This record gives sequence, C-alpha cells and structure tokens, in this order.
Amino acid sequence: MVQPTPASPTEILVSAVIPVYNSGNSVRQVVEGLMAQGDLPHLEIVLVNDGSKDDSPSTCRALADEHPEVVRYLQLARNFGEHNAVMAGLNHVSGDIVVILDDDMQNPPSEVPRMVRAMEEQQVDVLYTRYQTKRHSFFRNLGSRFNDLVAHHLTDKPKGLYLCSFKAIRRFVVDEVVRYQGPYPYIDGLILRCTQNIGTLEVHHEVREEGESSYNLRRLVALWLNMSINFSLLPLRLAMLTGCVSTLIAVIYAVVTVIEKMLLPDMPVGYPTLIIFMCFFFGVQMILLGVIGEYLGRLFISSNASPQFFIREQHGRGSHGS
Repeated sequence: MVQPTPASPTEILVSAVIPVYNSGNSVRQVVEGLMAQGDLPHLEIVLVNDGSKDDSPSTCRALADEHPEVVRYLQLARNFGEHNAVMAGLNHVSGDIVVILDDDMQNPPSEVPRMVRAMEEQQVDVLYTRYQTKRHSFFRNLGSRFNDLVAHHLTDKPKGLYLCSFKAIRRFVVDEVVRYQGPYPYIDGLILRCTQNIGTLEVHHEVREEGESSYNLRRLVALWLNMSINFSLLPLRLAMLTGCVSTLIAVIYAVVTVIEKMLLPDMPVGYPTLIIFMCFFFGVQMILLGVIGEYLGRLFISSNASPQFFIREQHGRGSHGS
C-alpha cells in the first residue's frame, strides 16, 4: 500500500488562534513573527481579545487594519476566560490546520511550521507540543501538573500525554469541537472525545519578557472545576461511593454494638444507636443524591445552552466591524 505524500506547510492554509489578554506589548511580536515565516504563505491569524484592560484592543485593531487579508480581530464583550476565547476563534477560522498559541511570545512563532510538518509526517489529527524546559513560574508549573493529573483520571487522555495549550488541530476536529455549545468549554476535553490519533513534538519555551501569567489560583481552580464537573461524572460517582462506604461502616458498627451488648449487658445503647442510625441514613441519602445527580449531570452536560461568548466587534479578513 502506497503511503500518501505528506503535504508541505506551503500548500496548507494554516490558521492561528491567539487568545489575547493584557498583552499589548507582545501580541504584535507574535503576529509579525508568524507572518515572517516563509513556510506559511497561506496564513490566517485570528486574534480574540478577552476583556483586556490595557491597550491590547487598539493594538489588535491596528494589526487587523494593517493586514486585513491575514488578520481577523474579534473583540469579546467581556472577559469570558481563555477556553471561551479560543472557542470564539475556532468558530471563525477557515484553515486546514489550526494552531493555538499564546499571546506572550513564550510559544515561538518559528515553531509553527515545524508543527505543521510534524502533523503531516506523523499523520495525526492533533499535535500537542511538549517543552524542552518549561519557563513558567513554580506556582504555574505546580498548577499545570495538578490539572494534568486530574485530566488523566477524568478524561480519556493517553498516558504520558501533556495537555499543552500550544497545539495544532485538523479541520474536522475543529468542526466537531465547535459543535459544543455549553457555557464552560474545556478545549482538551472536547478534543479527546473526538480523537485518540494524537502526536507530540518537542519545542522551545521562551522566557516571558513582560507581564505575568493570568493563571492565578482562582483561574486554576476554575479550570479544574470546569474539567471535573462539565466533562466528567466522576465527582457524582464518588459521592455515591462515599454513601456506600458510609452505609457499610454503619452496618459494621451495628454488628459490633450488638456483639458488645451481648458481652456487656450493662452497656448503654442510646448514643451508639443514634450514631448508627445517623451514619446509615446519611449514607442512604448520599447514595440517592448520587443517583439523582448522575441523571442531572448528564442532562446538564448535554442541554446547558448558555452562550460561550459575545462578540462586540470584528475587523479584518473581509469584515467591516460591527
């Protein structure tokens, strides 16, 4: 069987989605760095401003006005979060391969052609990058490891795969991802439920020159809750398991109390009996709540129709603003 010849990056329309948040001093470098890659003649860049408080809007708008055939700028009405901003960008791309990268130059634009070539050589649907040396802060690295550990148990993540935000996705996977209409998207969870044909590529990770990461403790906890509650029923199943264990403990305690009463007839029975009944009925309640929650969780995951984002204005790529 003849293997298909891998396509060159010069033959592929590549879309780059860049969620922008308080990066007015670096987003221009990212855009111009991408446009300077000679291996990407067919390039589309989608900038999604997620409620920045600096001059990012004016910088992004200027880039879209300067390069209207390449750059598209989406201004969200407020801060919706990184994953929602990425979803907004994915809904407005037209490329055969879509690359998601950060706005702070820690993901070098020069790595994008390598990612496209690696996708073609490995014939994978999604390509995640892994860093030779991570340049994040200790706190950010700790949070990333924790979220990666949680993702391993809550999703179908292949063992050893690091869910990096710097990744490339094929068109058909993007089309499936954007079908999700829930208000709390988790991009990696949506990808993993579409395909397991995933590759990796080692890339450089640059030191952040200005500003600091927007991933503070609150955002990391929110990401973990989003992952665990919206893309897994495991917490509800753990609640039901807790109820089962509690009931089992109550039954064992009841048996022990009966035996003690037989051996020590004068032992008072009021307090132990109260504890037994409390444990038993609390356990039963947890089991029932877990069963009800299982159904409610499935309904919530499949039918929550709150919007993911609102776009206030658009510029570039044939758009005249709104």
